Amino acid sequence: MKRYFFTALFLAFYSKGFAQNEVQPDGGKLLVFFAVVALLTILFFVFRKKGSVRGRPILARRKLTITLEKDRVYFPDYLKLTVTNKGNIDIDLDKPLLVLDNFWLKRKFRLKGMQNRIFYPLYLEKGKTHNLTIDLHGFYLHDKKLKRYPKATVHLFDVKGRRLGSKAVYLRKTLVKF
Repeated sequence: MKRYFFTALFLAFYSKGFAQNEVQPDGGKLLVFFAVVALLTILFFVFRKKGSVRGRPILARRKLTITLEKDRVYFPDYLKLTVTNKGNIDIDLDKPLLVLDNFWLKRKFRLKGMQNRIFYPLYLEKGKTHNLTIDLHGFYLHDKKLKRYPKATVHLFDVKGRRLGSKAVYLRKTLVKF
């Protein structure tokens, strides 16, 4: 279909009717051009499959709603990540990336699951919600200095590596929000 469109477009601009050495107004050329574009648009809508192309929606929209909540206002023990697929196609979520952020330093961790269960990559259907509880105590046991990091951010990607979104919360008071 794409090949026919470009062939028709090429022939429309390089035919004798569109020669540039004529000394008359270009109104007729403009009407023929719009007629060709209208014809190609009509042909596109007639020959496409109803509602989808090869089983997918014509305008595939990936949209996630991400919320990141903490159990306490300051120095929380748990973070709750909620992901809702509001798009019109299903999405394969890759392992979320947890970034604990100090003003100068960042520590990055890949989240594989919770309670010794690994469930990523995760197939999230349209309209469905996924909840993940992140226990920060395990990260603090890994490195004691992480308790001083005031900001936590979660980045979400699909399995092809495209970034789907991120959300951040502050774990403790800071003088400047960065």
